Amino acid sequence: MDVNEVEVVVAHSERATLRVGDVFVKVDADQNRIDVEVEAMTTAPVPTPRILWRKPPALALAALPGSALGRLGEPSAASPAAWAAAGAAVRTLHDAPLPPWPGRSRDEFASRLADECEWLVAHDVLPAEVVTRNRRLAETALRPWTPVFIHGDLQVDHVFVAGDEVTGIVDWSEASRGDAHFDLAVLTLGHPEHLGDVVAGYGADVDHDLVRAWWSLRCLTNVRWLAEHGYGSPDGFPEVAVLRSQP
Repeated sequence: MDVNEVEVVVAHSERATLRVGDVFVKVDADQNRIDVEVEAMTTAPVPTPRILWRKPPALALAALPGSALGRLGEPSAASPAAWAAAGAAVRTLHDAPLPPWPGRSRDEFASRLADECEWLVAHDVLPAEVVTRNRRLAETALRPWTPVFIHGDLQVDHVFVAGDEVTGIVDWSEASRGDAHFDLAVLTLGHPEHLGDVVAGYGADVDHDLVRAWWSLRCLTNVRWLAEHGYGSPDGFPEVAVLRSQP
């Protein structure tokens, strides 16, 4: 393998991902996350990266063809058909047998939501009225749901496409049982103009209000983590922009 350079894809205190030629090497401080990632990739009925080898604490994966569906905070160059294909892939995952491990409970989400909202106000990240408005919306997502096999961190840049076809989905360490609307919300976060395309490809009833509620919950609970792991000032986070824009 000819290697001209090593690209640092992600690097913070919990994990790092390096690209070396056509190989991605992931190093994680928590081997349980790697265990979940490996099992999820081997059981999920959607395209995933090929596992090349695992030597704890590292996992090597083959690069996927194509490019990311988009980036949070940037316009997506992908076609509506590509977004619909992503929705269809998510539906295939959600129709699969449940993984053997549980996901976060409603009580866990509620507890974290309360803590993060308190932090956002205490650190003047957002006006109290913006936090309160989004918290009320977020709490509507925390109703009973029928669990499905979710990716758990289905960010738009974790879905790879070539033309109008999905070539693979990466980063499965948060896979678990959970609410289908959560995956759909994370995928379309910051790209509300493509929610209709995703739902069309998903091909099942989707409550758009619940997707919007999960947008608020996802953003409220992510800002502190991003700030504390070296992603810059919260003022520049797309998540903060989403919270400000929520009605």
